[in-house]
Amino acid sequence: MQADGAPRGFFGHPRALSTLFFTELWERFSYYGMRALLVLFLVDAVARGGFGLDDATATAIYGLYAAGVYIASLPGGWIADRLVGSQRAVLWGGALITLGHLLLALADSLGLFCGGLFVIVLGTGLLKPNIATLVAALYPEGGARRDAGFTVFYMGINLGAMLGPFATAWLAQRYGWHLGFLAAAIGMALGLVGYAITRRRLGEAGLHPASHVDGAAGHLRDRRRLLLALAAVALVVVGFASGFIAVAPVALRGHAIWVILALVLGFFAYLLGFAGLDAAQRRRVGVLGILFLASVVFWSGFEQAGSSMTLFAERFTDRHVGSFEVPTGWFQMLNASFIIVFAPVFSALWTTLGARGRDLSTGLKFVLGLAGMAAGFVVMAAGARLVAAGGLAGPGWLIAAYLLHTWGELALSPVGMSATTKLLPARFTGQGMGLWYASISLGNLLASLIAGDFDASRVDAMPGQYLRIVLFGAVAAVLLLAAVPWIRRTESNTDQ
Repeated sequence: MQADGAPRGFFGHPRALSTLFFTELWERFSYYGMRALLVLFLVDAVARGGFGLDDATATAIYGLYAAGVYIASLPGGWIADRLVGSQRAVLWGGALITLGHLLLALADSLGLFCGGLFVIVLGTGLLKPNIATLVAALYPEGGARRDAGFTVFYMGINLGAMLGPFATAWLAQRYGWHLGFLAAAIGMALGLVGYAITRRRLGEAGLHPASHVDGAAGHLRDRRRLLLALAAVALVVVGFASGFIAVAPVALRGHAIWVILALVLGFFAYLLGFAGLDAAQRRRVGVLGILFLASVVFWSGFEQAGSSMTLFAERFTDRHVGSFEVPTGWFQMLNASFIIVFAPVFSALWTTLGARGRDLSTGLKFVLGLAGMAAGFVVMAAGARLVAAGGLAGPGWLIAAYLLHTWGELALSPVGMSATTKLLPARFTGQGMGLWYASISLGNLLASLIAGDFDASRVDAMPGQYLRIVLFGAVAAVLLLAAVPWIRRTESNTDQ
């Protein structure tokens, strides 16, 4: 039933789903629209409106931003659960995202620009996990209708991811970078206004935080902590904008990698040694550790999309169709477009194999995901050889690479989220999803580290650099394939 008791009215689903669908569509519009411009703007010459950074610094900023978005989902979920409820978290998150994009559009210094990115990270951390929680709350009965509702919601995500780069990249190419960033801000503002107007459809779903385990006193204490955190955020943004906080993205990225690794290792150590798990449960934690590493490898390759592959499209790809020059950012529409086309195909494939008793195990699907990522970089290496020989690559090389990467994503990403919830005891499910986001975050940081090694003045080195990513992914796939029988046996017993 719909949260407000009204009849169904959105593709056979509660009308409230339309509120969340369009809010997420515009949030993804802003996220992917800005991402399509980020590295290109940072490396562009000052005379053309950019900041003139070197590739290593620009990709480090991109990696920190993308990693921060996923890590911020953890405190964002906690704030909603204990302090404000999911509905208000989404509202506040959308407001922060809009403000952050406005700061990017107005930024005349790298410090203010990084302050804007910081605000967007915080806003996305509030919105991203909690809007999915609200979708689930519309279907208290669970089952197939909830799965179908999430499928509709997922289409909103990918429509936004497709439309964002289309609009912002064209505007940036025609009218300048700042108008492109402003379009991302306007997109999120439209989503925010629509959410505020139609939020009543959600009724009581996510309106209040979950019962506080420490009672009224604990609730008041948490609100004080939240106010202190907001004050700290304001100080950080002012510090960036004023130059008081130095922008050192390359060094910060290195520290962030070690911090995330330490947190992850500490969590696994706790699960294996201090969480009171039995032997079977600890074996499943071991499987999760293997899948975590495979996920990091996959995302470290896949997330070249916003960095080295975007720079390849800008510098070394023939983007002319007649007299029209295709905006570089349009290539980042490909992943979302391919997901819209092929997600139903993969879903039908898994269903058909399962009906015939030939369902692929989680480990084997991860192997296919890594293979798709590696195959995409075989294509990129071939295209880079043309560039090294003195020519330009045609757009077909990037299109083929994005297609293979999308197939890899469809084999690995949904399966990884599902496996995380199955392999851990129920009391650790939320923390397990945090672990999954941490793998994506770490993958983004490593992706930026890899991308920073690409040098536009050394085009002869590019084929070998892409082949190293192939080797990295292929070795991980082979090692994982060897572990598939053990993973399958361990997975077969998931009683908790």
